[in-house]
Amino acid sequence: MQKPTVLLAFLLSFGTLSAHAAESPAFANFMKQAGHIHGIAVNPGDPSQLYLATHRGLYLVSPDGKTVQVSDANHDFMGFAVHPTEPNRLFGSGHPSSGGNLGFIASTDGGKTWGQLSPGVKGPVDFHAMTISNADPKVMYGLYGSIQVSRDGGHTWAIAGPAPGKVIDLAASATDARTLYAGTTEGVLESKDEGRSWQSAYLITRPASLVETDKDGAVYVFMVGVGFLKRQGHDWTRLASASDFGEGYFTHLAIDPNDAQRLYATTSTGELLASIDGGQHWQPFAQNL
Repeated sequence: MQKPTVLLAFLLSFGTLSAHAAESPAFANFMKQAGHIHGIAVNPGDPSQLYLATHRGLYLVSPDGKTVQVSDANHDFMGFAVHPTEPNRLFGSGHPSSGGNLGFIASTDGGKTWGQLSPGVKGPVDFHAMTISNADPKVMYGLYGSIQVSRDGGHTWAIAGPAPGKVIDLAASATDARTLYAGTTEGVLESKDEGRSWQSAYLITRPASLVETDKDGAVYVFMVGVGFLKRQGHDWTRLASASDFGEGYFTHLAIDPNDAQRLYATTSTGELLASIDGGQHWQPFAQNL
């Protein structure tokens, strides 16, 4: 179940996100044709480009709106991640075009070819959320009924613990491989024992449509009705108000590993936005220049 579907019961009145510049019509049409965007990441080989993991394959997109399909595999990438230190190593999960589940898959050539590393526990799995720890890239987490954990780079998996309610997103800590965050319909939660037990990480319990971490340990959350939030250490800051985005909300976030001021987000209304000031102001990534 993709993130917008999980949140639908809570957000029936939500409409269109407002931006401050015109989006490229050609790119807007691509976004409609691609179907749901299930994950985004900065291309380590060219940080001006973004990976888009979609319902119909994996693409690279440039700021001019040009899109290139990376692989002939038209997988439905429900889960997607780039290895934090090996730029050509990508990971995924979801469904092949022929149906069924992919298990946990990997690419060592930048997404051109893929193979299954593991079926996962009770698999083949279909991780609807997955994350890699910057603290130890061999530690990975995935959501498939329960929270699953791998400690050997995705080759073997174990059940870490039950999912804490209706999970929308997962993010591993960049400073402690045992710490995991979950965006849920009842707020953002934190686990310090690999997903066995959970505590609230933020007092407000509105739906958290995404949670992400940067390599320096900051935690980012989009909370419906509150806005785009950042936690540095123990302190929370609201970077942008929910009202700045009309009645929309963020669904996925990517952070440039070389410049944490550069952020990218997909939205509930099918847009791709960019910020160059750490998330305070946003513009369409592919503008009609």
